Amino acid sequence: MAGGLVALLDDVAVLARAAAASIDDIGAGAVKAGAKAAGVVVDDAAVTPQYVRSLAAERELPIIKRIAVGSLRNKFFIILPAVLLLSQFVPWLLTPILMLGGAYLCYEGAEKVWAKFAHHDAHGAGEQEVQDETTLVSGAVRTDLILSAEIMVITLNEVIDEAFWSRLAILAVVAVVITVLVYGVVALIVKMDDAGLRLSQRSGAVAAFGRGLVRAMPVVLTVLTVVGTAAMLWVGGHILLLGTNELNLHFLYEAVHHVEVAAHDATGVLGGLVGWLVNTVASAILGLIVGALVVLVMTLTLHRRKSKAAAATAAGPTRTDGTVPAPPSRAARRRDAPADRAPRG
Repeated sequence: MAGGLVALLDDVAVLARAAAASIDDIGAGAVKAGAKAAGVVVDDAAVTPQYVRSLAAERELPIIKRIAVGSLRNKFFIILPAVLLLSQFVPWLLTPILMLGGAYLCYEGAEKVWAKFAHHDAHGAGEQEVQDETTLVSGAVRTDLILSAEIMVITLNEVIDEAFWSRLAILAVVAVVITVLVYGVVALIVKMDDAGLRLSQRSGAVAAFGRGLVRAMPVVLTVLTVVGTAAMLWVGGHILLLGTNELNLHFLYEAVHHVEVAAHDATGVLGGLVGWLVNTVASAILGLIVGALVVLVMTLTLHRRKSKAAAATAAGPTRTDGTVPAPPSRAARRRDAPADRAPRG
C-alpha cells in the first residue's frame, strides 16, 4: 500500500509539473500575442474616454463598467468562437481577414490625421449630440467589437501553430487581461481630473500636486491620441506588409527587409534598435498610404452619398417614411394655380 501511495504521489507530482509547464507556456504565449496587439490596445484606450466626456462625474465609472462587460461579451460569445472555428477549419482565411482589419486600422489612423490637418472631428464627432446611457453604451460596445476582433485575430495569428486547447486558453487569457487593462486605464484617465480637483482643495504640496494633475489631463489625452494614431498606422501597415508576403507578393516585404538589414549592419551596436525603427517607420508609411486611399474612396462614395441625402432632407419636406417627395409636375402646377389669375391675350 505504501508503495502504491508513493507511486500515486509521484504521478501527481508529474502531472503538477506538466500543468505548471503548460501554464507557463500559456502565459508566455499570451504575453507574446498581446504585445503584437499593442497598437489596437492603445487605440481602444484612447477612444473609450470620448464616450463619457459629456456625462456627470458620478456616472462615468458605471458606464465604463457596462462597456467593459459588453467588451467581454463581445470577446467570449462572438469573437472567440468565430476565430477558433476559422483557425480549426479554414485557417487560410485568417491572413485575408487580418489584412482587412489592418486596412481598417490604417483607415482609422489616416482619418484622424486628416481630421487634424483639416480642423474637423473624425466621424463628425464635433456634431455628436448628448445621448442617453443605453444608446451610448451600445455605440461604445459596437466600436469595441471591431477593435476586440482585431486584437483577437492578431493574437490568434501569433499562436496558430498551438494545439486547439492551448489556443483557447491563450485567447481567453488575452481577452480578460486586455479588457481589464484597457478599461482600468480608461477609468484612471477619466477620474484623474476629479482626483486632482479634490487634492487641489487641500493645502501645501498635496494641493499643488492636485492642480498639476488637473493641468496635465489635456496633455495626457492629447499624447494618448497621438500615440494611438501612430500605433494604428504602424500596426495596420505591419499587418499588411506581413500579409502580402504570406500571400506570395514578396516585393514590398523584401524591399523593407533589405533596407532594415542594411541599416542594422551600418549602425553597429545600435543596429537592432535602428533596424526596428526602419521597419516601424516603413510600416507606418505604408499604413498612411493605404489609409489615405481608403479615406479617399470613402469620401467619394459613402460620405458623399450621406451628404447628398442630408442636403436633400434639409432642402424639402419629407414624408412620414423619411423619403423626399418629388417636385410637382407641370400639369399639377397648372391645376393648383390661382383661379382668379387674369387670362392671357
